[in-house]
Amino acid sequence: MYGIMDLRSVPVKLAAVALAGSVLAAAAGCSAENKGPQVTSTATSKPNSSESGTGTPSGSTTPEPGAAVSPSSGAASEGATASTDAASASPSAAATAVSWKTYSDPAKTVSFDLPKDWIAQSGTPEAGSLPGAVKVEVKDAVGRYIATLHTGLPPSSPSACAEGQGRPYVVISSVPLDVPHSDGPDTIDPRVVFRVIQGYKFFGSYGITNMVAGADGQSCELRNRVQGPAGKGDYFFGDVPAIHAFAADEKVAPAKSFDTLDLAAKYAVHGSEFANVQRMLLSLKVNL
Repeated sequence: MYGIMDLRSVPVKLAAVALAGSVLAAAAGCSAENKGPQVTSTATSKPNSSESGTGTPSGSTTPEPGAAVSPSSGAASEGATASTDAASASPSAAATAVSWKTYSDPAKTVSFDLPKDWIAQSGTPEAGSLPGAVKVEVKDAVGRYIATLHTGLPPSSPSACAEGQGRPYVVISSVPLDVPHSDGPDTIDPRVVFRVIQGYKFFGSYGITNMVAGADGQSCELRNRVQGPAGKGDYFFGDVPAIHAFAADEKVAPAKSFDTLDLAAKYAVHGSEFANVQRMLLSLKVNL
């Protein structure tokens, strides 16, 4: 589960859920409680291969982030049942911005690329951050929040997920990322991911992580967090530090919500926003 394919030269977009109506049968429509289509839980499913990098995509690959490939044979096993005959011929990948620039903090501890008209603003690190911590907020050209980069976070363990409390989740996109990290029994090599967890809707979040989300396609919380080298603290780069199955009275933004799993996949595979976000996250350089 903890292996990784060397795909740094060929980023792979894993369309884990087919981009066709057959991903979820129409019969799984809204319930009387106005919940979205239900993901079929698979009690015998294996951990999501696309998260750990052990899966082999069945479709073609392209050298640019944002490119669509046909579904991985194992990627849909985590909490969803996808049609095996879904169309593999996807529309062309969403284009990223034409002009880019590079942000670097004054101490040169982090740098990343972002579209030329996006804004990177440094801020005050959260209380309890380690000395030298960096916090940067990224907004698009009209000032809409995109992501936060925060280093020097005190190491923390994920919240316990009681038996039976986990919710089905799917890794829609997972691409290797070369950044400093520590290894442990519950870690994988760092990835740039877009993942969706099922609640009354399908809640999606993008970010970087080297933490295993859950077992058998079930999780209580998906963390966008990389465990840094010993003594250096953890760091995250994404829309939210963690995502869970939100309750109806909880604020979801800046995480994403979708009425169907198919719409979540289309956002990641064909959306220009995610193409730009993924390229930005993949450009991250960390000097701890």
